[in-house]
Amino acid sequence: MTPRVHRTKAPRGFTLIELLVAISVMALLSLVSWRGLDSMSRATTQNQQRADAVLTLQATLAQWGADLDATTALAQTRPIDWDGRVLRLTRRNSDATAPSVLVVAWTLRGGPDGVRWRRWQSPSFTTRGEWQQAWNLAASWAQDGGAQPGGYGDVALMAADSWQLYFFRDSTWVPAGQLPNATPPPTNPPTPGNPANPTGPIVNMPDGVRLVLSLPPGDGLSGVLTRDWVRPTVGAPKS
Repeated sequence: MTPRVHRTKAPRGFTLIELLVAISVMALLSLVSWRGLDSMSRATTQNQQRADAVLTLQATLAQWGADLDATTALAQTRPIDWDGRVLRLTRRNSDATAPSVLVVAWTLRGGPDGVRWRRWQSPSFTTRGEWQQAWNLAASWAQDGGAQPGGYGDVALMAADSWQLYFFRDSTWVPAGQLPNATPPPTNPPTPGNPANPTGPIVNMPDGVRLVLSLPPGDGLSGVLTRDWVRPTVGAPKS
């Protein structure tokens, strides 16, 4: 009787077609995973840019409001002036130990970092002659951004396309350039330390200032921003 011989089958490998299918599936999964990671990275970057833009905007508007709140009217000086390009303010210096004032200017001007809303301020001073010098330098800075003497600050704040200002007077908003309710300049003759009065009327501080700021399109903030400021003494009870 012949014994039976049991033959075991050799292990079967992958065919070429199966290998190609497996490689294709792995490549597809890798591509999908890469696109998902890329989308997550882009979303994270955009969210960070937007968060940075919001923080910059909040800090800028806080400084804008602080400058307007601290605006003061001194004899033979202008508390506020807008010529369609630069807003100049005479404000109290809240950081000084002794009472003093300084000139602050806001404008939209180009630079190495592009067109940005910019702020400038002078050192603090106590005489009208120093005020006149700082007032003139603020206008020069807005025009050409030339070099200023030491101690003068120019800060680029945020990107912007354009801006407009309106003053609230007589229960209505009017373009700031119309300068309503202006007070004629004093006629006192110039004296040492008190040079001639600035040309033109001295504009009274309005009851409110409306800022309309156009932000450029981008990954951060965009569109038109409107911000209203109301003079703190408006509506206060009279003593």
